[in-house]
Amino acid sequence: MAIEIKAPTFPESVADGTVATWHKKPGEAVKRDELIVDIETDKVVIEVLAEADGVLAEVIKNEGDTVLSNELLGKLTEGGAAAAAPAAAPAAAAAPAQAAAPAAAGGDDAILSPAARKLAEENGIDPNSIAGTGKGGRVTKEDVVAAVEAKKNAPAAAAKPAAAPAAAAPVVATGDRTEKRVPMTRLRAKIAERLVEAQSSMAMLTTFNEVDMTEVMALRSKYKDLFEKSHNGVRLGFMSFFVKAATEALKRFPAVNASIDGNDIVYHGYADVGVAVSSDRGLVVPVLRNAELMSLAEIENGIATFGKKARDGKLAIEEMTGGTFTITNGGTFGSMMSTPIVNPPQAAILGMHNIIQRPMAINGQVVIRPMMYLALSYDHRLIDGKEAVTFLVTIKNLLEDPARLLLDI
Repeated sequence: MAIEIKAPTFPESVADGTVATWHKKPGEAVKRDELIVDIETDKVVIEVLAEADGVLAEVIKNEGDTVLSNELLGKLTEGGAAAAAPAAAPAAAAAPAQAAAPAAAGGDDAILSPAARKLAEENGIDPNSIAGTGKGGRVTKEDVVAAVEAKKNAPAAAAKPAAAPAAAAPVVATGDRTEKRVPMTRLRAKIAERLVEAQSSMAMLTTFNEVDMTEVMALRSKYKDLFEKSHNGVRLGFMSFFVKAATEALKRFPAVNASIDGNDIVYHGYADVGVAVSSDRGLVVPVLRNAELMSLAEIENGIATFGKKARDGKLAIEEMTGGTFTITNGGTFGSMMSTPIVNPPQAAILGMHNIIQRPMAINGQVVIRPMMYLALSYDHRLIDGKEAVTFLVTIKNLLEDPARLLLDI
């Protein structure tokens, strides 16, 4: 019985996807719930699993092909047995055209994706000579591209430099000048598209301030062990304080939590705060829903969960859609100051940076304090300069006296 392998149903916010990786090739056995193919969308990689035990009979959509929601990807023969390679085929026997593959001197034992195999054949590359970087040693299309570039550069590298003339000649450094061309991932392409859209579609401006982290650091140092013990291993970080301060400031300045929809301004009566998380695939922004109602422990737990999912590529589309305000922390990478770009249709984004011990004038005395620069980028069409500056000052005041967060003052 043939079972159709279809792309999943994409949400309304996702128009289509791209076949990223086939983890099986035609003729290979597949077990129920085993990963067959990955579909990459603008936001996440979606895994397509086998519905039953069987054999992958046909691949209809190759790696790199664009697919729509519920579109046919391939076919699975239920209950079939994997085709075993014959020990010694008769010399005169002709293999079917679709199964034929050029045999290398040592036999083609490398595991290749269809797109990688085609590229290797076109460029006369022996798959067995390529070190696969894919799952289970699979040779990916990117691996073949790198091998093709290396092959092109090999003659130049092997050639001996000509004897220098008697006259002095410019000294030219020698060495590898390799290049690697790989397709941009859909996530990276979407990030690029949205950043350009933000720059061209809104009147973006950034205001800066600095916050003395002394009180927050003292509070965290005093209670972090008890906090972790009381909340089942959840660690107390700095981000929860910033989320709490931001949600309080958003209540006082609703325009910062609003968005523009055509000729209308939409004021949101809730704070869905996006927290930027770096992953191997690029920057993703999962959203803490109703963050204004969350405790410090709930915020920290949510951020830790998102971070793990981002590293494992397990974030769901629903976890990264929406959001009324975003916080990004470049300080984890050592950033001193930056101008974050607003994530449309949101109206503002808060940028955190690294904490530096700096001399400050306090009550006429020079003292060393842990200081952090803050940046608020905002859409000037919706938020006035005075409102943006006052919003950022409110966050500063709440963080420098964190008791105000608990007392709601």
